[in-house]
Amino acid sequence: MPGWILQQELGPEVSSDEVWVLRSLFDFTDPLVVLHRGLTDRAGYEISEERPVASPFPFPEAEGVQDATAAHLLWQAARLSLRQAAAPLRALGHLSIRPRAYQLVPLLMALRMDPIRLFIADDVGIGKTIEALLIVRELYERGAIQRFAVLCPPYLCDQWASELYEKFGLEAVVLRSGTARSLERLIPSGETLYTHFPFLVISIDWVKSDRHRPLFVHYCPELVIVDEAHGAAESTTHTQQERHRLLKEIARKPDRHLILLTATPHSGIEGAFRSLMALLKPEFGEWDFSQLSPEQKKHLARHFIQRTRKYIQQTWREEVCFPERLREDVTYTLSPAYEDLFQKTYQFCKGIVESGQTLAEHKRRVRYWGALALLRCVMSSPAAAIETIKVRLHRESPPLPEGEENLNFTNYIFEPLTENPDDENPLPPVEYGLYREERSFLYDLYEQARALYAGPQDTKTEVCIQTLEKLLDEGYHPIVWCRYVATAQYVGERLRERIQHGWGPPGLQVTVITGRLSEEERRLHIEAIDLTRPRILVATDCLSEGINLQERFSAVIHYDLPWNPNRLEQREGRVDRYGQPAPRVKVIHLYGRNNPIDGIVLEVLLKKAREIHQTLGTAVPFPEESESLSEVLLRALFFREGVQASLFAPEEVLAFHISWEKNVERERVSRTLFAQSAFDPDEVLKALEATDRVLGDPLAVETFVREAALRYDIPMRREPGGAGVYQISLSPEVRKTLPERLQQALPPIDDTSWRVSFVSPAPEGATYLGRNHPFVVALAQHVIEEAFTNPHQARSARVAALQTRAVSYQTVLLLLRVRYLVREEQETLAEEVLIMGYEPSLVPDEPPRRWLSEDEALSLLQSARPDASLSLPEKRELIEEALSDLQPWNDASPAWGQDHLLLSRVRESLQKRAADLTESYQRLRRAMAEKGRQPHIQPHLPPDLLGLIVLQPLPA
Repeated sequence: MPGWILQQELGPEVSSDEVWVLRSLFDFTDPLVVLHRGLTDRAGYEISEERPVASPFPFPEAEGVQDATAAHLLWQAARLSLRQAAAPLRALGHLSIRPRAYQLVPLLMALRMDPIRLFIADDVGIGKTIEALLIVRELYERGAIQRFAVLCPPYLCDQWASELYEKFGLEAVVLRSGTARSLERLIPSGETLYTHFPFLVISIDWVKSDRHRPLFVHYCPELVIVDEAHGAAESTTHTQQERHRLLKEIARKPDRHLILLTATPHSGIEGAFRSLMALLKPEFGEWDFSQLSPEQKKHLARHFIQRTRKYIQQTWREEVCFPERLREDVTYTLSPAYEDLFQKTYQFCKGIVESGQTLAEHKRRVRYWGALALLRCVMSSPAAAIETIKVRLHRESPPLPEGEENLNFTNYIFEPLTENPDDENPLPPVEYGLYREERSFLYDLYEQARALYAGPQDTKTEVCIQTLEKLLDEGYHPIVWCRYVATAQYVGERLRERIQHGWGPPGLQVTVITGRLSEEERRLHIEAIDLTRPRILVATDCLSEGINLQERFSAVIHYDLPWNPNRLEQREGRVDRYGQPAPRVKVIHLYGRNNPIDGIVLEVLLKKAREIHQTLGTAVPFPEESESLSEVLLRALFFREGVQASLFAPEEVLAFHISWEKNVERERVSRTLFAQSAFDPDEVLKALEATDRVLGDPLAVETFVREAALRYDIPMRREPGGAGVYQISLSPEVRKTLPERLQQALPPIDDTSWRVSFVSPAPEGATYLGRNHPFVVALAQHVIEEAFTNPHQARSARVAALQTRAVSYQTVLLLLRVRYLVREEQETLAEEVLIMGYEPSLVPDEPPRRWLSEDEALSLLQSARPDASLSLPEKRELIEEALSDLQPWNDASPAWGQDHLLLSRVRESLQKRAADLTESYQRLRRAMAEKGRQPHIQPHLPPDLLGLIVLQPLPA
């Protein structure tokens, strides 16, 4: 079959007596094709035109001779087309991103284990998704897994599926309540969703139910990733307990790979943390993590990694990959009308709290929480005040059931990270026991809030708008974080009203996203944002956890200060994270100088959280036994003379901070023990650089695209300013001249100029062009195919000849694509493109005068330029002479090259290269203490002779 090569003994799908396994000669990224050997027609006769026939790799011909640049272009295209790289880490050839060296550490940890039971607890924004998927792709390429599933909160499903496809080349289906029924229609009889689709992203809240859990556990894939794993720790809440039961059943199978991800593994509750650790190994659930023995620490460190961004920046000597975070406090003064509203609301709430002192404890708690919630809503915005007071005026609540001593309204105040954030105004039953005069008082507050809403007295919103204007002028794209839906909608309305009157830069977009939108609607709203125009996002905490917003936004305003410092870090981590194209992000805390609610939060929570972050380099959860915190806030607000922060109860604040410091010390020890500092950054960088040498680094991609654009007349120019951004012209005239394959790979953009970058993450507004970007892939495929099928008109060339000062003797460079059979637990295919060079002997039938080193040959390929002209007949004569010395090349006998002066040296070099690769594979296994069959690598002969270049010295 012309154009295909028999994949005999080259990979996991080995040809057998029943099937042929074929691989494309030209499109190296095409999947294997399996043909049954018993191809027959209905009469039982073989269909001869369908049968594979011998098709050796085509030998170069002198007629297509060109210059060295054309041959260099083919070499680059061939190297960038490799996927099964001959390097110990095989996943990297399939990525559309370039991971940082520190992100390889979890992968190296995983390769030590069988099965893999790994907890990745790196800080927000470091790249846990990339770290986990590197493991998945590596295991998949090694043949260790065929299926995997990602379990995550429903609002993260689409993001995971997108990351898998765009960055790792794996197409997963999303399984949740809105997609399950339509996917079931695609399943053949006798199969399940979990067996038919090999790559799944599943809503953990859909699959945890009694209806779906048993079937999933029965057909669960070999590897499972659990994102936001802290939400599946053992708990008293029903939802969280169901998630935990699901994970326990998944972890029960001893050979299943399990990877847990969260930036907040320890909520401050020791039992919840132990329940997560027990998923890795049951004995971990019995350990006292505050008093680990040296042997326990060593054992746990094999399964747990926890690093701060500060540690990575200090330890891993790579280029800067995180933005600089600039903090700023912006204050406002409550208007007299708003301050009066607060004072009246405060007196009302204080009366509710004081009147509840004689009630039973659980009823008294209900009043405490209700009073705090009402005050917080009133101080959030006039809109939140109106909605909250209106509900209390018109909603009749049933009496609190007797015996409900454990009712807890913590979620109304402290936004726990273990549950989906509820951004609706809280409705605890504070109206219990209200008299007619109290209801009349609430009505007066309602009317006062309405007047604030309609008038200009809301200084908080005014200062926020002024701050936004400044951020936009500085080039930032801000997110305004609000606590409640009503507040977010109110801020969005005020901004749109200003825009209608000419406020803001031209084309300014304002998007409002709250929990009232479905997950699909939120995703569509975010995707609809035009990245070429200035933009503001007003959002509640429904977007604060796990969602990647760094490519669209670069600043944060905390319009409502969160009452959970962990939520503060989650909000800021949406923009301050790996992949943020802006060099700086700005974080602004907006608070009122005479707003007592803000004063309490700042004094008790946020100042302490900032102090901890500056010392440790990360956020630390506050004690989530929130009764202690509620006591501090209640006493500060309702049991002291006045409500200003300066009149806090110092003993309660001090006790709370001491409890928090215990968590800080625990986290400091944990991040010291489990930062995996035993991994030498230089050694990890060597592994990455070794793969770069085979596959090509980002500079190689840039060089290839620039050279190809020049030869195919694609206008491409570098933007001034040193940001590394290029503009590629995509005018209709240019598009029409391009081959169809390239046209299909171009983005469907309206603009005629496409901004691209070869640096990851790409600067704002630019597309990152990595080796697996569709345009780079299509360009490389076209260059290769054109050189092989149309050598007379191709822009690249398999053969080239030039006269140059770079050599003193005639030199021949061979461009080889070499395949290796890698024998480990599985047999897999590996490839690389090598450059070999030699100086032919002046005496016929004598061995070459000298063989060049690999570095010397590569240097000549990249740098040799013509210094004198050779006529076309002279070039052809040089090529024909070199090819005549290589004529036995396609003899595929087992003794290939042994009796040939040139080919025997090629054979020896490839065997030595295979031995070096074997040693590098074994060295990686030794470093990772990886068990199993020792790797052995064997070259497949003959290698593909992609092309050759003859360098002729200048006459003396």
